[in-house]
Amino acid sequence: MIQALVKPSQAILPALIAAAGEKASRRFLEFFTAEIRNPHTRRAYARAVSRFLAWCEKRRLSLLELQPVLVAAYIEGLQKEVAPPSVKQHLAAVRMLFDYLVVGQVLPFNPASAVRGPKYVAKVGKTPVLTPEETRGLLDSIDTSHIVGLRDRALIAVMTYSFARVGAVVGMKVRDYYSQGRRAWFRLHEKGGKFRQIPVHHKAMEYLDAYLEAAGIALEERGPLFRSSYKKTHVLTKQALTTDAALRIVKRRAKDSGLPKEIGCHTFRATGITAFLSNGGDLATAQKIAGHESSRTTNLYDRTKNELSLDEIERIVI
Repeated sequence: MIQALVKPSQAILPALIAAAGEKASRRFLEFFTAEIRNPHTRRAYARAVSRFLAWCEKRRLSLLELQPVLVAAYIEGLQKEVAPPSVKQHLAAVRMLFDYLVVGQVLPFNPASAVRGPKYVAKVGKTPVLTPEETRGLLDSIDTSHIVGLRDRALIAVMTYSFARVGAVVGMKVRDYYSQGRRAWFRLHEKGGKFRQIPVHHKAMEYLDAYLEAAGIALEERGPLFRSSYKKTHVLTKQALTTDAALRIVKRRAKDSGLPKEIGCHTFRATGITAFLSNGGDLATAQKIAGHESSRTTNLYDRTKNELSLDEIERIVI
């Protein structure tokens, strides 16, 4: 419904917003084009807002008729359909949109501000984590006799050894992999316009160098580091990989390696952090490498505490 998120010139406004007038329509578009800069957040919030507005339109509600009790009713029903984290994200999107409309004097108050979402505290992350042996098996299983295989192996290695989000990895330019003194570095552009620099693990360096040499793009400093390929060929394009394309690569490589279908790009971030902590790395350093604001977030990726040995179970003497 909200095509403005990707192509503002092709925007199709929700009927509820369009009916509220030009000022509301303009402010609505500004929210998704100027206020929210991160494309991933933009898409997620667009889905959430679209769902809420469709719910309102089905009940023939106008923008000015929205009250806290109506937003609360929507959230109550949503909890029966999606998981608590998704409910909280939906509410955050709706609340943020209404705040923007209030500031723009489209609405007199925010009908979502008093509505509370479900209580949800994650103590253990749900992202699947691979063992070192599974990760090594996956990397070794990739056919590197052609450029696409070299690219895919390097992509997975960078995500694993840098704890980087897939969005930051596919957003890298060739110049974001560079040498300073005797050491190679990654420059990762993260959410909120932030960037961080981390040293490159020797295995990631090995795989990246092999990919860059075969691709012949080492001197194209402003070009994308990881590039898409023409369909059903082993020829790279000039275009950067998208996050969706990276996920398809990971899914295909995981399937070929016999790994569970739940494996995704975030798996390698979690796998890298878990391996680091399992080998004596400390939580504060893992947090710094991952770029987390809070160590509690990093802790969600630590699966070392979840492992039980047979020796411990055998303590149950009956």
